[in-house]
Amino acid sequence: MVTESEVKIREIIQRTPNVKSFRLVLNGELNFKPGQFCCIQLLTEKECKRYLSISSSPTEKGYIEFTKKITQSDFSNALDGLKPGDSVRIQFPPRGNFTLNDPNAKIAFLSGGIGITPIRSICKYVVDMNLGTDIILVYANRTIRDIVFKEDFDLMQKQYLKLKVSHVLYEPAPGFKCVVGLINAQIIKNGVPDYAQRKFYICGPPSMVVAMEKILTEELALPKENIVTERFQGY
Repeated sequence: MVTESEVKIREIIQRTPNVKSFRLVLNGELNFKPGQFCCIQLLTEKECKRYLSISSSPTEKGYIEFTKKITQSDFSNALDGLKPGDSVRIQFPPRGNFTLNDPNAKIAFLSGGIGITPIRSICKYVVDMNLGTDIILVYANRTIRDIVFKEDFDLMQKQYLKLKVSHVLYEPAPGFKCVVGLINAQIIKNGVPDYAQRKFYICGPPSMVVAMEKILTEELALPKENIVTERFQGY
């Protein structure tokens, strides 16, 4: 049964020059699986809503966080104008199957840009719960300034030795360890040497997801049942 509730924004965090996180106050607990999404409706005269992935983990209590790239869309413009104390409407329960069903499986994430949001939720949960899941993340961005949750992943790698993050930048920064270019079969082979033994999760713009899925199935000969995808529509 789908229900709606108005909740207040507790905090707004500028993650990159064009990405913001919005933390919403929760009254009680919200049951969700890391990696799921919700429908968020802004309280404007014109109906303005989007499905946004939850970027926080169930282990982070008292709020639920959504992270959005601010574009020129009506929704982004309205969202960008909100302040702490303002309210939005959220639909429950959360939905989506981009979730970690087997914590004992070896996981590889392929992501680009704002597609990192559900992956951050999953990784934070694994680290906080110390699940023992072996995770490699290959994360592509244009520049170092575009890396969302960079500090979070830096810290998580120190706390949890079974998490490895490989950054892929189109425009590398001096002194920053990364792979230069765009994610391709060779970059996946180098970053995930045991790729044949892993379950792959791909999240990003639809065109990226299609390209990554094609590389995995056609160039690396992985079975489709070893691939889970999430396509972010409506940037």
